[in-house]
Amino acid sequence: MQPRKPRQIARELALLSLSQMPINPKKLTEAQLPKLVLAAVRTLTLEVQDSLDNAAGELQRSNDRLLSSQTRTTDVNVARTMVKEAIEYTQTAINQLGTTLEFPELIQLANQDKDVARYAIEIVKTVNEERKAIDQLISDALVDWQVTRLAHIDRDILRIAVAEMNFLEVPDSVTIDEAVELAKRYSGEDGHRFINGVLRRFTDQKKTA
Repeated sequence: MQPRKPRQIARELALLSLSQMPINPKKLTEAQLPKLVLAAVRTLTLEVQDSLDNAAGELQRSNDRLLSSQTRTTDVNVARTMVKEAIEYTQTAINQLGTTLEFPELIQLANQDKDVARYAIEIVKTVNEERKAIDQLISDALVDWQVTRLAHIDRDILRIAVAEMNFLEVPDSVTIDEAVELAKRYSGEDGHRFINGVLRRFTDQKKTA
């Protein structure tokens, strides 16, 4: 497992922090921003337990499937199907555990590395203060879609990316790659492709503006 870079962790904390905010917040004060990041760390802590519980559930379903294939059927094809399902349950559990193993590092660095918290706060502050402009830029890059209709997580990932590119001077290529990785972790099955497409259109429009 590759070590996570401070800014990668900061982006993830910023994403989780934005999820703590109301849809139409008033301007945040400097004192409120660290509290949002702290709430994000607490969310991560709860996510660890949820992921472990889910993994345990998948392993139990896998075990039940294997027992059923051995004791409840004499049909070879049915048994094969049940074993296949058991393997899929086990793989899901392994994937969930793999993700969970990264959370302790996130939590530790968020608490100990001042640069992580500082950059997370900078992202959240920029998104909050420049939300109207950021949403307009996202809207311009959408095709037959509206910002208000986006899934919350996709909208927040896009807001972070546009904030970094337009206001925090992060290179476009870095921002897009990081946004796609966030989408792979938190968005739906095709979320990362959608995020990538929108941000590519955004950068193309920026070049021709």
